[in-house]
Amino acid sequence: MTTADSPATAARRPATAWPLENAVFSAAMVAQRLPWTDAPARALGLDALTRDGLTRLLLAHLRRTRSGRPVRLRTPYGSFLVPLTTGDADALLTRADEAGALGPAAGLTPGGQRYGLSPHAPLDRDAATAPAAAPDTLPTEDVDRAIGARRGDGTLEWHEWYRGMLRLSRRVVVGAAAVEDTLLSEVIAVATAASDSRSYEAGAAGALRRRLAPHLADPDPASLAGRLMARGADPDAATPVLAHALALVSEAAAGTALQALALLAAGAALSPKDAVGEALRRYPPVAAAVYPVRAPFVWEDLAVESGTAILRAPGWLRAARDADDPDPATAALCAAPAGCAAARFAALVAEGVVRAVTARVRPVLISPGFTPDRLPDTLDARTLLVALHDLDDLADHPGRAGDGRVTVGMATAVPVSAYGYAPASYGALAHASADRLERHAESLAACAANSGWNRDEAGERFRMVLLGHAERCAKAADGVRRAAKRLTD
Repeated sequence: MTTADSPATAARRPATAWPLENAVFSAAMVAQRLPWTDAPARALGLDALTRDGLTRLLLAHLRRTRSGRPVRLRTPYGSFLVPLTTGDADALLTRADEAGALGPAAGLTPGGQRYGLSPHAPLDRDAATAPAAAPDTLPTEDVDRAIGARRGDGTLEWHEWYRGMLRLSRRVVVGAAAVEDTLLSEVIAVATAASDSRSYEAGAAGALRRRLAPHLADPDPASLAGRLMARGADPDAATPVLAHALALVSEAAAGTALQALALLAAGAALSPKDAVGEALRRYPPVAAAVYPVRAPFVWEDLAVESGTAILRAPGWLRAARDADDPDPATAALCAAPAGCAAARFAALVAEGVVRAVTARVRPVLISPGFTPDRLPDTLDARTLLVALHDLDDLADHPGRAGDGRVTVGMATAVPVSAYGYAPASYGALAHASADRLERHAESLAACAANSGWNRDEAGERFRMVLLGHAERCAKAADGVRRAAKRLTD
């Protein structure tokens, strides 16, 4: 074969975008950090001018003008080789990985800042798909605890939910003995942040080994660590695998599961599995990742040079994703080019969390408000306000007679910090508080109706105290409901 016929000489360099295309793409990247710009565009019915609409139109234009091939774009955040379809992104990065040409990937924030991602470590697929990993077998102690930590009006407080899901993640991945080991989660977070720096191997990786060593010495057979050790894994080799799995499971259980609950509450998904899949597809935790190319390689007829930075943005490419793509979890949770069993395991855990929550309570979306046909382009789990209503609430069973017991197990409604929310969001909170006050009044009245108070004078006096409290709660509920109506009108 002559030199002219070799793949290296036959391959061509990627096309470079026009200056105007670079400018528009840069504007689309900058707009990702300005979520408020979507509201006026949607209000005017100009969905094409939202951030998602602009990105979708731009990528469609580039696919037309470049025959769908990856294109080199210059932005304020650097120059990137950008695949324009999910299939091309996966194939290009897989080829680069096979050629040993990629350095560690870094996440890219909407503001253009790069941040560390959990270093990918291959997980035994059998361990990740064992029967013990199925959503229906997820331990529910921590889910029950998270539900029990609701505010008085039934809403979830993010930090309480987050702490509860970290507990669950440690139990599932490392074992029951790690449930209270909060330092382990902190070490994982520090190690992830340091993964793209030279200090990782010397500092964070060593701390991980020391923190996981006691749990691997006596592994919990019900955990992922126990299944790995039962298959003869070496503790040193298992450490990075478990650290990666714990990082992804923590993200999925806390963030993705809460987004999935919001989608279910809004009617945008019909099952926990669908809700988790839709949350990962629309709101991937790794919305954009940058892959440095350390050595030249050829993909199909494209020659990629050393020093190139490949940008894969699952959040931007979701409109170009194949409808039958079965696995949005890999790219959404992990930057591994060739797939990640730990990401699929994390998605299963998130599905298990959603399934366990919805088996016990009914999620109600308070803020932000959206409908199945108008889902938001971004949905930060930390800003979500979701209420969990008991399935057997009197509101769900209006015909059920009282049994003389106080049925409200939590405190009455308390004010909820909702800085920056629209008046309608405060109105929704007030409606929830009014409902709870009304149920509390009914519960107190039912308790007062118990015949046990008839035995003596003290009992009769206490009955009147209960009825007085019930009347005050009913009046308060009526006042709160009137205020809520004014806020939402």
